[in-house]
Amino acid sequence: MSTHAARLAALRDQLARDGVAGFVVPLTDEHMSEYVGGYAQRLAWLTGFGGSAGSAAVLGAKAAMFTDGRYTLQVRAQVDGGSFDYVAVPATSTADWLVANANPGDRIGFDPWLHTRDWVRATGTALAAKGASLIALAANPVDAVWADRPLPSTARLEVHADEFAGETSAVKRERIAMGLRERGAATAVVTALDSIAWVLNVRGKDVDHTPVALAFALLHADATADLFVDAAKLSPEVRAHLGPTVRIAGRSAFPAALAALVGTVVVDPTSAVAAVFEALDGATIIEARDPCVVPKAVKNATEIAGSKAAHLRDGAALTRFLAWFAEEAPKGGLDEIGAAAKLRQFRDATNQLEDLSFDTISGSGPNGAIVHYRVSPETNRAIESDSLFLVDSGGQYRDGTTDVTRTLAVGRPSAEMRDRFTRVLKGHIALASAVFPDGTRGNQLDALARQFLWAAGLDYAHGTGHGVGSYLAVHEGPARIATAAGGYGAMGDEPIRAGMILSNEPGYYKANEYGIRVENLVLVEPREIAGAEKTMLGFTTLTLAPIDRALIEVALLTPAEVAWIDAYHGRVAAAVGPLLDDDARMWLDSETLPLETIR
Repeated sequence: MSTHAARLAALRDQLARDGVAGFVVPLTDEHMSEYVGGYAQRLAWLTGFGGSAGSAAVLGAKAAMFTDGRYTLQVRAQVDGGSFDYVAVPATSTADWLVANANPGDRIGFDPWLHTRDWVRATGTALAAKGASLIALAANPVDAVWADRPLPSTARLEVHADEFAGETSAVKRERIAMGLRERGAATAVVTALDSIAWVLNVRGKDVDHTPVALAFALLHADATADLFVDAAKLSPEVRAHLGPTVRIAGRSAFPAALAALVGTVVVDPTSAVAAVFEALDGATIIEARDPCVVPKAVKNATEIAGSKAAHLRDGAALTRFLAWFAEEAPKGGLDEIGAAAKLRQFRDATNQLEDLSFDTISGSGPNGAIVHYRVSPETNRAIESDSLFLVDSGGQYRDGTTDVTRTLAVGRPSAEMRDRFTRVLKGHIALASAVFPDGTRGNQLDALARQFLWAAGLDYAHGTGHGVGSYLAVHEGPARIATAAGGYGAMGDEPIRAGMILSNEPGYYKANEYGIRVENLVLVEPREIAGAEKTMLGFTTLTLAPIDRALIEVALLTPAEVAWIDAYHGRVAAAVGPLLDDDARMWLDSETLPLETIR
């Protein structure tokens, strides 16, 4: 089965053997993760799609691939349109397509360990109206035909030291236990991998770029916990760190432990799969948010200090790359793979990089217009003169996680490129400068970043900002900055709180020509305003790296915007400059001069 067409045919044969007419293949794992280990990459194996969000539905005669606006170009480049219809979500859901294409009497299969209960209910109800049915399968049919499917990672867990966490696991568990007691609940079921890593102060290497371990957990009202993880992954150091109040069992014991629970149990319907709810047949369920989500998102003083240190270190590495790129790109001979590899070298040279925080988006010319582009030998493009190069990258350090995008002019950018870049930059500045009442939600701020594009009849099809973890997931809930239809996964309508770290990343993408994005990470902090009648918040930019002045159309900027850019570049030069060698520092000094020098 070397072709995706052959794999699709084999899956259809397996569905016939399983007695179902169709099957839904999501891109997730048993933890509803955004990024998943190789063993759970069923969608990529079946379709060739390499993005981080999507799903497929397979029927006997038709199949469809579902992606959102971030992947409109990428899905067409990677997935065979002769085998799969391209379907845009949320305009058309998986259930909508199944209802339109399934026949009355059809039985549509799904894996209950890969879907939420809400999805099962909604899809089942929609199919029932058509006279079809949704059937939970005991085994995933993709696994039955995926002969060389990788095994789950066997990497060991690691202790996340208090010097980075800022709070012991015992203190975190007591805080959560207090909340359970206030609800009258005995237990919280926690299945999200980053929540487990956060509450137990452990990290892992089971998922590329996200330092988590495959595990489940039960948190109890007496502040004890049960951790379900492969015992071979636990070193004596980790066992000692967890201590006697964290009981250990194998991952396979989790369903039976759920079935044995009695009393009131808190379960998050956005992160716990349908199989979890089915197993809890002896408990009274309270559907509520995973109790780790908000305290994990609101960073403590130690985590904030660590993030600032990580961003300074990372900013110096990125600035070295930018100086190198400015010298090498005009010579020709540089390509996307080479540029990404060189940036990785500069981060590795810090001697503190644990991993990248995601696969670097290294997009030259038209590839930069693919929002979540991932370079490969097949798609690798030369970085040509008079083009734009978009590089979105980040690092995982013990003290923090980074995520930054810079758009770079190679040669002479066109007037249109400068106009679009400056509109994106104006939106970035407007959001970075925002002051807003405590309790404000991201969808109330999103238009600040889009307004200057909207004024020209332009927009972008992704969220403007997502939360970022502390040596954890680069996309972290629950807050986001997005329109009601935008954003990442389960991140929803959550008030922005002091201590959260979010991205600020408006963009513009001209299909088949170029892409633009300006991204910094920002820390939410209180703002003191004389005479204020409410608690006010604002953003402090953490990312430290210069913005390409060659792309700025100064005439489009207000004096306040010019002042913002000059002040930001002054911060970058003062903080990063002393960490550079002479050549890179000279380049940085020239690139952070006041904008009046390029009028």
